[in-house]
Amino acid sequence: MTSTDERRRFTRVKFDTAATVAQGSNAYHAQVLDISLNGVLLKTPEDYELRADLPSHISIFLSEDTEIQMQVTLAHSSNRYLGFHCESVDMDSIVHLRRLIELNMDDERAPERVLEEMVAPF
Repeated sequence: MTSTDERRRFTRVKFDTAATVAQGSNAYHAQVLDISLNGVLLKTPEDYELRADLPSHISIFLSEDTEIQMQVTLAHSSNRYLGFHCESVDMDSIVHLRRLIELNMDDERAPERVLEEMVAPF
């Protein structure tokens, strides 16, 4: 197993939707590129200021009345991508996130695999 495989033990799925990332009094609109139970990758917004040593909050919009809320920390950044590690997520968001991942995986074992990821020790 490579170090990338070890770091990526959570299933990532490509998902194109709008999100807002907020830190303190600053908020930025961004586009989700992929998502997992462990974090989210966003397209870097224009003129953003985020500190890696402070927590952030991401709202991912699934529909007009459904969103995933995550408390995150900035794990890596570039002029193209911002990668966030999920620190916490509420139960409603976990349900939405699990379903989103299951629906976007090309694997008949998707529900079992996602459940295993949710309960596996770190």
